[in-house]
Amino acid sequence: MARTPTTPPQSSALAPAQTPGASREDDVLIREIDEAVREDAVLTFLQTHGIKVLGVIGLGLAVLGGWLVWDHYAEADLERQSETLISALDYADQRDFKTAADKVAPLLADGNSPGARAAARFVQAGAALEEGNTAKASGLFKEIAADADAPPALRDLARIRDVSVNFDRMKPADVIAQLGGLAKPGNAYFGSAGELVAMAHLESGNRAAAGKLFADIAKDEDQPETLRSRARQMAGLLGVDAVVDVDKLLKDAGVTSEGDSGSAAAAE
Repeated sequence: MARTPTTPPQSSALAPAQTPGASREDDVLIREIDEAVREDAVLTFLQTHGIKVLGVIGLGLAVLGGWLVWDHYAEADLERQSETLISALDYADQRDFKTAADKVAPLLADGNSPGARAAARFVQAGAALEEGNTAKASGLFKEIAADADAPPALRDLARIRDVSVNFDRMKPADVIAQLGGLAKPGNAYFGSAGELVAMAHLESGNRAAAGKLFADIAKDEDQPETLRSRARQMAGLLGVDAVVDVDKLLKDAGVTSEGDSGSAAAAE
């Protein structure tokens, strides 16, 4: 009599074991296909746009290289201009104004920076004033003031210097028109411009405006003491009180107040 088999069928035991292997092979195949697709896309892009991309990269490198070269030469040129100005100022300090003016002559060319051109004109104007040639100096100051590319601070200074050179030959109204905007407290050139404008007011007969402006200058602690002292005296002559702290003024002048004298006498 035949025995009944007790071993379970092999197919049911092998089925679960084969599934993971098949899944791993599918993942590998999918990754390979994905990589192949990406490589093909990159290759297609390079074949279609590669020349353009390389052209853009090359242009960018060329622009960067050109800017670096320009920056190097621009910096070197600014250093050369600075050295020229310093050398000219050294000659001016030695009272050799002619050599100083000759030194800065090349800086007047259009290729130089606006600041260097303005500074060179100031040096030449100073040399002209030393020679007594006020007309030439005034012309140079006017060129600086009219140069739209020059730094505003230098343009304003040139206007003040031009007016100071020609003050005796100018109408008071013209002085006020040219420097009135600078003769205001808080302006960097308030002291210099204010003194000229105040004198113009005085010459035109406007004593009130002149006295007020002199008093404002005298009270401005940012101004040089010599200028404040002149302004204080002028304000006093015009009947305007320009003294803020009397005790401090007396102390600065070396004058001892009566109270201090009494204390000193009592101490003796």
